[in-house]
Amino acid sequence: MDLQKLDKENHLVSLFHQKNVEIDFRLPFERDIFLFDTYVAGVMHIETFEEIEPDLQIGMELVFIREPENPYDSEAINIQTQVGQKIGYVPKKDNVIFARLMDAGKLLVGKIQDKKQKGKWTKIGIGIYLRD
Repeated sequence: MDLQKLDKENHLVSLFHQKNVEIDFRLPFERDIFLFDTYVAGVMHIETFEEIEPDLQIGMELVFIREPENPYDSEAINIQTQVGQKIGYVPKKDNVIFARLMDAGKLLVGKIQDKKQKGKWTKIGIGIYLRD
């Protein structure tokens, strides 16, 4: 089949070859199920946080990455932006159930719910969601 002819007919091939185009590949019936409210722990220990903080907006989706080899917490869940900037962790007091869900293959995501400045510290409230 001639790809150029196909491309002229439905533009699908050209869509995949464009740069800086965001495509939402979520399944049509995929949904986010709210599980829990918490905050981002360890923000003060992130050296680049002052550079990242202005980009953190209410509603922004965050990526959760398990760190079972973390020397301080075997249930650790690293929180990052969509572009891979580490902003902290799910608090240790809250992470056991979520770590087990992730270890069982479930996809969890965070969404920023609020952001407050407390002196030199920024408190970032997040919701934890199960993507199903």
